[in-house]
Amino acid sequence: MESMPPIIMSSLDQARLERLLGSKEYRKLPGIDALLSEIDRATVVEPAEVPSNVVTMNSTVRFVDDASGSEFQFSLVYPEEAGGTDRISVLAPVGSALLGLSVGQSIVWQVPGGRRVNLRVLEVVRQPEAQGEFHR
Repeated sequence: MESMPPIIMSSLDQARLERLLGSKEYRKLPGIDALLSEIDRATVVEPAEVPSNVVTMNSTVRFVDDASGSEFQFSLVYPEEAGGTDRISVLAPVGSALLGLSVGQSIVWQVPGGRRVNLRVLEVVRQPEAQGEFHR
């Protein structure tokens, strides 16, 4: 198994995600265990202490799948805000994989169908914490 890169998460994102994942609606969805593992292994800091190059909830991130060479840009959102072509839910495999990564970091992640992607963060285009939005 590939070693996992260190990740950083705000205490606000951690609390909201743990509450969300503990609800009946989401508890049994596929991929939840992987996201819970990411939350458990993250270095948790206060929102004002999150470096501006880290993917947090409601961040817009540009990344590449090194396996295919395809580049993407999405905003990482909570499930009720997902939809459209520019938003991805944190509950989607790619969303779970990106959460907490810093610019330049890569992660190999399992997606449906048994396929693995190798995602690398190219840029955090917008991050709420960097904009002074600590309680969104």
